Amino acid sequence: MFSSRPRHLTGLIGALLLGLNSLFWVPLLLLLATIKRVLPFRVVRLALDPALVWIAEAWITCNSAWMRLTQTTRWDVGGCDGLDPRGWYLVNCNHQTWADIFVLQHLLTRRIPLLKFFLKQQLVWVPVMGLAWWALDFPFMRRHSEETLARHPELRARDQEVTRLACEKFSLIPTSVMNFCEGTRFTAAKHALQQSPYRHLLKPKAGGIALALNVMGERFAAILDVTIVYPDGAPNFWQFLCGGMKRVVVRVQSLPVPRELAQGNYAGDPAVRQAFQSWIQRIWQEKDEQIERLIDQARNTADARGVAALPQSSVARSAGVVAPAAPLGGSSDGSCE
Repeated sequence: MFSSRPRHLTGLIGALLLGLNSLFWVPLLLLLATIKRVLPFRVVRLALDPALVWIAEAWITCNSAWMRLTQTTRWDVGGCDGLDPRGWYLVNCNHQTWADIFVLQHLLTRRIPLLKFFLKQQLVWVPVMGLAWWALDFPFMRRHSEETLARHPELRARDQEVTRLACEKFSLIPTSVMNFCEGTRFTAAKHALQQSPYRHLLKPKAGGIALALNVMGERFAAILDVTIVYPDGAPNFWQFLCGGMKRVVVRVQSLPVPRELAQGNYAGDPAVRQAFQSWIQRIWQEKDEQIERLIDQARNTADARGVAALPQSSVARSAGVVAPAAPLGGSSDGSCE
């Protein structure tokens, strides 16, 4: 509806609708969360958690509505068959932009339980949304360098305890535990600094996913490995609001839970830690190859249809994006097939 309006006007309309949506639902979240904190009993949590989830899913549904109103995104989605909204899932995804969160919520809400993200501690101060994430029991993690952890190993144990307590709460009602294994958004500068062995990804971190499996491994029905590709370049948040997410390709793959690893002591056993790291590195290698195939498919489709390639920046090239092309197949309306 608003796609023909000036780009920045579309962005302002999107930001306004997102803000109004948040201001409507977040106070309801905070009211119920306050009751839950004042009455910290299991029976109260079991009664209020489903209501909190319903409010969060209503907020996401309204976000999807304004996205449809302001965006002309072409969706290419596959791999969502057989998901259970009443099950438990561990969800893993590559991370490029804040838009990833909106994409994941738009596609997976009510197909699986509400996504619960591990967040950086600084995000608790995001206006309005920081309070919402707190109300929904999203765990806030402090980020430490390897040098700092080497000097203060007790900091690692502190984050492990935060993860353990969060996962114990998640085990009470069906939940999807969301983890960006890279720990940060992909940029060309970070890719070069890490000397990442992957073409389109940063190095994965196994700690968060390992601890979640240690605590909730028996609960998880599967691990959902999600891959997101933006063929025209990953938009930043403002570009996303302005309708800059022209095409998005999403693939969801259901993986079995590695029960033998889930039962191991990741924190205390170096052999288990090495096995976990090898396992996630294999997944990451396959994801990197999948992204390359999707990019090649988009490029070949563009060439076949005579779509002129647009110049790409060095950041876009290293992020694995290509010039605009026709949809790659799959669902075109943002639904999972």
